[in-house]
Amino acid sequence: MGDALIQVGRVAGAFGIRGEVRITSFTSEPLALVDYKTLLHEDGSPALTVLGGRVAKGSVVARTKEIETREQAEAARGLKLFIPRALLPEPDDEDEFYIADLIGMDVVGLEGDLLGKVRSVRDFGAGDLLEIAPHNGESWWLPFTRDAVPEVQFVERRIVAVRPDEVE
Repeated sequence: MGDALIQVGRVAGAFGIRGEVRITSFTSEPLALVDYKTLLHEDGSPALTVLGGRVAKGSVVARTKEIETREQAEAARGLKLFIPRALLPEPDDEDEFYIADLIGMDVVGLEGDLLGKVRSVRDFGAGDLLEIAPHNGESWWLPFTRDAVPEVQFVERRIVAVRPDEVE
């Protein structure tokens, strides 16, 4: 988990005419994006340097060093923004964790049989889904619910899962 990146936002487009960008924040405190200052591309290279920002209509409106015009702000639409996982505080409670920490964990069935590894975590609008990559064969999706995932064992880096066709 050391140098892993975690997505904290996505550029939603331009705001106004002076090159400010609207950013959809994935942080619990939207203005945390401003505090992180340097937001990264998925490959870890610098994407945007935030000079200041405010919350407006559920998004963060930010001024950045790299974007000076409305056209540049529109061109950045869809840009995914990341920070190093190490910058995030550790959760207070042992039952709390960051969804991104699930990536790479082994997934085992109730009997302990290896079902695969978590490849990604997605939310297509109906809640989080874990993409499970088996040792061989096609990936499959596991709803991240108490029924489908009765246990997450962080120390062992393992998730106990009930495959969807086994859930009643």
